[in-house]
This record gives sequence, structure tokens and C-alpha cells, in this order.
Amino acid sequence: MLGGRKQILVADDEANIRRVVSAQLQADGYDVHEVGDGAQAIEALKEHHIDAVVTDLRMGTIDGMAVLRYCQEHCADLPVIMITAYGTIDIAVEAMRLGAFDFVAKPFDLAELRNVITKALRTSEIRTRDVQIEGLGKGRYKIISNDPAMIDVYGILDKVADTPATVLISGESGTGKELIARALHENSSRKDKPFIRVNCGAIPRDLMEAELFGYERGSFTGAVNSKPGRFELAHGGTLFLDEIGEIPVEMQVKLLRAIQEGEIDRVGGIKPITVDVRLIAASNRELKKEIAAGRFREDLYYRLNVVPIHLPPLRERRGDIPLLVEHFLGVYAGRFKKPVSQLSGEARDALLAYAWPGNIRELENVIERCVLLADDNTIRLRDLSTEVRSTAGSGAGGGGAGEDEDDGDPNAVGGLKGLVRERTRALERDLIMKALDQTNTNVTQAARLLKISRKSLQIKMKELGLRELNT
Repeated sequence: MLGGRKQILVADDEANIRRVVSAQLQADGYDVHEVGDGAQAIEALKEHHIDAVVTDLRMGTIDGMAVLRYCQEHCADLPVIMITAYGTIDIAVEAMRLGAFDFVAKPFDLAELRNVITKALRTSEIRTRDVQIEGLGKGRYKIISNDPAMIDVYGILDKVADTPATVLISGESGTGKELIARALHENSSRKDKPFIRVNCGAIPRDLMEAELFGYERGSFTGAVNSKPGRFELAHGGTLFLDEIGEIPVEMQVKLLRAIQEGEIDRVGGIKPITVDVRLIAASNRELKKEIAAGRFREDLYYRLNVVPIHLPPLRERRGDIPLLVEHFLGVYAGRFKKPVSQLSGEARDALLAYAWPGNIRELENVIERCVLLADDNTIRLRDLSTEVRSTAGSGAGGGGAGEDEDDGDPNAVGGLKGLVRERTRALERDLIMKALDQTNTNVTQAARLLKISRKSLQIKMKELGLRELNT
């Protein structure tokens, strides 16, 4: 399917730093866009699909903070990594509190920067699997749901949001655990303080302690400067530890002490640091099973599970599907500037019948794709993914009401793999044609719409015989 090399934007007014960083990242397999100031960085963000930003903090009139503010406003999930001189570390820490992913202090080690970029990209990929519903819907706390189980969740939020109580959120991936964590923070007296999110599954085991508690200069190879951890960054606010079940057992003892005593020790530090954080944890694993398997400490579980909140999967709250579909239709019809506003009866029935293993995130992705593929103002059964169509009618092909073609005999096109390959090419061609049509055959803009690089799109167009449309 459509995809390509990750694209990194490097913004620094020192040409030598740009050259060295870009050369290393290109050798690592990334596509790199180099710019010399903040204004050029913002223009590059408008022109290209960028997967991560590496920006110097100080760059003249439009600096790294301005780039961060632009990203927060226009592409909030894009990780921004700050490069800062020693004298501006306090500003870099403030930038992290305002939403920057991380910072690297000059003089920096290239290996350290590469590790931060790898972690940023991995965190971003994991985060795209989490549902992010913005704007008010039918429900409360920016949560679109009228399901009785979710109404019970609203009641818990009413009672505990403005308290220091530790909360443990459980539920499958894509059910909205971060949405609940943000609701707890934004409806508390800490709402004007930092909300620091850590995806524990994205952090290498050997870096977990340094990530959470920080480190002192010289405490290990590559520690060329001291650096605060996520607990310090969240001081006065909320620390959200997502996928808490991924934390190694040996680290769980130190985490338990930090929670109970309100103190942390930096790696290589000689005195404890007092921190005031409201802790929220989440897991898509059943932690009691992890305890039985010896992978999670029972004492830590009971310390986290002061207020448990369980989010039901979408298949158990099917009455919310029409509300969510309506919301996502509005979002993506506006984003793609298409007049799609309704579903056919067959498409609606298929959406209601499907099991949604990926929960709300999967539903959002399906609606986004359908809006992009729709030929008029209606999403039809043929616009849905094969998995969703398979629930329609009595046949696996989902051709109910004569809307879709018969999926055919897999053996007629060289077996199942051949059929998948043919259908994949047809889908890619259709997506590219529609993206080019929406952008008046502007390849750069079409690449942004498809979230791939211009070069990847050109290669794919050549493979699919669409080179004549390249402008």
C-alpha cells in the first residue's frame, strides 16, 4: 500500500550543523528537508508531509518556539525536537511543557539525536492508533457517546477529575484512553500546568529510567549534559503513563517509590528531587494476568488502581457508531473539501454489523478513506474496506443490493495473493487519481494529502502508469 520513507525537517541557522545532521539522517534511511530559519521551516511544513521536526531553538526573528507554536496549531501530533545551547536549557524545558517532544543540548552527540528521533517516530506511530476526538459531540468531556457504560464513566470523571487521586484506565487499543486522561487533567485545578504523556511501549528498556527520572551529566556514555525526566517536566501538573504494562519489572520498584514518596532520583544523581504530579496510568493489557505471570508487581498495581476506569470496546457500544460516523464525516468532508454527508442503507448496516477490532480509531480510518473515495455526497457499500463489507448480506464479498462487484474466484487471478495484489493496485491507483483530482494534479499537494513524500508518490505513479499526470 501507499507509504514511503519517513521525512524529517531539520531547521538550524548553522549550515554545518544542518549538513552533519542531514547526512547522518539520510544515511539512516530518512528523507531530509533542510532549512535555515523558522520562516522556511513553516513553509516546508505547509508544502510537505513531515514526520518529525528537528529545530534549533534560537534562529533569529522566527525561532524554534514559533515553529513549535505553528505545529501545535496546525499539526498537533507532529513530534518537535529542540536543539538548544547550554544557556537556554530552561527555555527548552518550557518548550517541552508546551508540547515539544524532547530536546537535545549542544554540543550534542549524533547518537543521542538519532535515538530521540527514533523514539519520536515510534511514539507518533503508536499514537496514531489512539483515538483523538476533538470538538464537542453528543456526550460530555469531548467524548462522543450516549452508551450507558460511558455515562457511568462520565459520573466517575465528575467525582475524581479535580482530585489528586491516581487513576488506572483500562481498555483495548483505540477506545480513547488518552482522551479520558486529558479530560481528567483539563477538568482539574492542574489544567494550566503541564500534561506530560509517556508511551512506555515506545521507550527502550535500557533508557526507561533516564526517560522517567532524568540524568546527570556524565552518568553514562552519551550523557554530555544533565537532563530532567518526565516526572520533573510534569511537576505541578499531570503525568500520563500510557501502556504502563510495558515497564520492566526492575523499574517498577523505582516507580512505586516515586509515586508513594513524591521523590525521584536522577540517574547519576546524589540527592532526591521532590516532585508534585497527579499520576494517570493506562493499559490495554489485563494487569492481573500480568501479575500472575510475574511481569507486573502486585503492590504497584494496587497503588495505581485507586480509581479504576474501564472503557468498553466499540462492539459493545454499537449505539455510538452512528454518532461517531456523523462526527467523522463532518471532520473529513471539511478537511478534504468534499460534499460527503450521508451513508447508504447498506453501508450503514455493514458499519453496524462489523466487530471493529481496532475500535474507534479503525472506524475513523474507514470513514476517512470513504470520504476520500466517495464519488458524490453518499458513502456506499463499495466504498467500505473489504473487512467491513464482508459483514454485509450473506456473502463474504459484501455485494448486497447490487452495489459492489462480485469478489470473484481467487484462483482466477493466480490465487489469493494475486487477488490481493490486483485489488491493492486498483485501490492505490484510485486514491492517487482522486488526490490528484482534488489538487488540480499538483503532485506535491497530492503527496501531502496522501501523507507520503513527493518522491514516493512519483515512484508509485510510474509503477501504476500515471506518469503523464505528473506536473
